[in-house]
Amino acid sequence: MADTVNFTGAVDRDLLRRAKILAAKSDTSVNALFNAELRYLVETFEAAEVSGNQNFLTLFDFSLGRIDDRQAMHSLGIDSDEDLFLLMAQAHLPMPRLPEASTRRMIDDLNALRS
Repeated sequence: MADTVNFTGAVDRDLLRRAKILAAKSDTSVNALFNAELRYLVETFEAAEVSGNQNFLTLFDFSLGRIDDRQAMHSLGIDSDEDLFLLMAQAHLPMPRLPEASTRRMIDDLNALRS
């Protein structure tokens, strides 16, 4: 077995609760889930880097919200949101989330339309 080390990190309380439920349903541990996902992310990134493929880095930047969908699609040479979503799924990366303030503004704008 590989050498392991303990580290301290912070995670959203609700996310941890949901991860515990997933781990229990999968008969595993949160630690095992975390290790599997982190290993996948690192190994995929390293493989893309070795091959000179910048697509994963573009998708990763999009997932982290560093670039928007239009920038990602331009960099990847695609022209549809559907293709971007498919690539994100194939790369096993989560779609980015808007900041809470942006989401709240969108909700307020939609509610204002109903008035």
